[in-house]
Amino acid sequence: MWLNMAEPCLNEAYAREDIFSDSCGPLEEESCWFAIHTRPRYEKKVTAELQQKGIRAFLPLNSAMHQWSDRRRLVHVPLFPGYVFVRVSSLPIHRISVLRTNGVLSFVGVRNIGVPIPDSEIDAVRAVLDGKTSFKPHPYLKIGQQVRICGGSLDGLTGVLTTVNGDQSLVISVNLIQRSIAMRVQGLRVEAI
Repeated sequence: MWLNMAEPCLNEAYAREDIFSDSCGPLEEESCWFAIHTRPRYEKKVTAELQQKGIRAFLPLNSAMHQWSDRRRLVHVPLFPGYVFVRVSSLPIHRISVLRTNGVLSFVGVRNIGVPIPDSEIDAVRAVLDGKTSFKPHPYLKIGQQVRICGGSLDGLTGVLTTVNGDQSLVISVNLIQRSIAMRVQGLRVEAI
């Protein structure tokens, strides 16, 4: 079942022009994207508290229809349960501020220190969410053909080409947390990288 994205992320306060220009350089003062592991079902609370602290947080949300015994309702659930992305510098004071947030368990990476996530991976997830295309969570794939979309609103987007139920799909992965999303590319032109 393909799901449509109603709200791209909980954090709409980011400036549109700097989404694709942010880079994570060698300087310690520069900020980078990191994944943080949260307690179960604390992703929205963690994101809200980080934003109150002035920390840039990104929580991709997915719309899903949930059925209860007495009603059905469209709810917004985290696309990657248990994870929130933050953009902070690697200075200890910034990391401590994140770790002291209620519901945060650790940074994702070696010895819970955190490994920077390439901006291109976060930008690819944002592009799919902002593009209002249908997508669904997909198992993480390490092996596969890397492809790039040519033309249209998703021009230049790269990922792994797979087939899901006979349809061609592009799988976009966040390597550090080993999570992926898949979107149909039927009718789009793709080229091998």
